[in-house]
Amino acid sequence: MPYTSLPAAETPLYNHTLPDIEAWLSERGCQQDATALNQWRIERTAWEAEILLEVDSIVVRYLRAANDGSDIQRGFKYSLSRRDLNEAIFSGP
Repeated sequence: MPYTSLPAAETPLYNHTLPDIEAWLSERGCQQDATALNQWRIERTAWEAEILLEVDSIVVRYLRAANDGSDIQRGFKYSLSRRDLNEAIFSGP
C-alpha cells in the first residue's frame, strides 16, 4: 500500500522525516538492507544502484555503469527537492 502523506514534491528532502524518505524510496522500488538500514538498492532493466543515506547527502553508486565497467558515484544534498532527486537518481547514470 503506497504511503500517501508525503510532503509536496517541491519540498526539500531535509523537510521530510526519515519515515517519509524511506517510504519514498520504497515507492520507487528500492529495497532497504536488512542490517545496514541507511543502505538501499534498486535494480532497473538497464542499470542497478546502491543508495546510501548519509548525514548530509544521499550518495548513489551506479554499479558497473561506466564504459570500463567501474561504478559511477554521485552525491546529492538534502536541500534538493524530492522532485529534483527523483529526476536525478532514478533516470539512471
